[in-house]
Amino acid sequence: MSAGAGIFSDAMIEALAGTGAIAAPLPLVPGQVQPASLDLRLGRRCWRMRASFLPGQSGVVARRIEALSLHEIDLTGGAVLETGCVYVAEVLESLALPPDVSASANPKSSTGRLDVFTRVIADGTAAFDTIPAGYAGPVFAEISPRTFPVLVRTGSRLSQVRFRRGVSRIDDAALAALHARSRLVDRDDALIQDGVALSVDLAGFGASGLVGYRGKRHTGLVDVDRVGAYPVAEFWEPIHLAASRDLVLDPGEFYILASKEAVHVPPDHAAEMVPFDAMMGEFRVHYAGFFDPGFGHAAAGGSGARAVLEVRSRDVPFIIGDGQVVGRLIYERMAAPPRRLYGADLASNYQAQGLKLSKHFRD
Repeated sequence: MSAGAGIFSDAMIEALAGTGAIAAPLPLVPGQVQPASLDLRLGRRCWRMRASFLPGQSGVVARRIEALSLHEIDLTGGAVLETGCVYVAEVLESLALPPDVSASANPKSSTGRLDVFTRVIADGTAAFDTIPAGYAGPVFAEISPRTFPVLVRTGSRLSQVRFRRGVSRIDDAALAALHARSRLVDRDDALIQDGVALSVDLAGFGASGLVGYRGKRHTGLVDVDRVGAYPVAEFWEPIHLAASRDLVLDPGEFYILASKEAVHVPPDHAAEMVPFDAMMGEFRVHYAGFFDPGFGHAAAGGSGARAVLEVRSRDVPFIIGDGQVVGRLIYERMAAPPRRLYGADLASNYQAQGLKLSKHFRD
């Protein structure tokens, strides 16, 4: 691994902004820089699209918007994005990356738990959420609410981006050594094969035997910038322990479940959950799969942090059972340790979590 390789820390991200590699018409706001990622803010304009698209290696996003958009929406005063529709929005932050620095993006945890399908695109890219080394240009967010209509505005933060230099992912041998040293999940017999395996907990939480939630249809809207504003019962149907400890995932439905394992991300690493693995079943297990350094770290108040699973089955009903492996975590080295860990002196909504809905809902 070359010197300085790995995921950029908060100080390194701020240095990128200081040199103009990250630029925006408005200054960065407190909390926008996380231990190993940068929250992206929506810009002034958004477009309702005929369909999702990728610009391709020679494509320009603005030209594709001109060809495929149905109408333009002004986000400065707030706008409702409807379920089942595809939108593309400007992002305030633009990039002028050094030639050896690339970036990747994913939805923020709160976005994924609302079942808002969000992906980042940029000029000349042939893959979602992937920005090549040396990229210089604007950034856009594709947004598609799947269960709840959402209210967004200029400055709303739906996605996060992380920057890396060189090869940062560690292989299974290094993962096994890291688990022996830092206990990545709370079981000695962790299954490590192309990542650390995670299983689903359907044994029930608390006296009620709650195992998860299913999103309701035809609800009111959710303002993505309001915290603790909405009663759970108006948006979610609770799912309780079944005698069989099985759950049938119905196509088209959205579920919030939790991992059986408590997850730990050491301060010198970051982690990501693979969102879809056809070898495990025809379902998606996560939208917002990035875990900052310090997630579940006892010294940062996170001992016993479960991974929340954002589950959507694909074309057929699929039965999952308690303890069934449903996903895997890959770990990446940090290029430098962050100044602050997730959960330590930060407004970290999901540290030490169990089965937890997004921050928008009242407990």
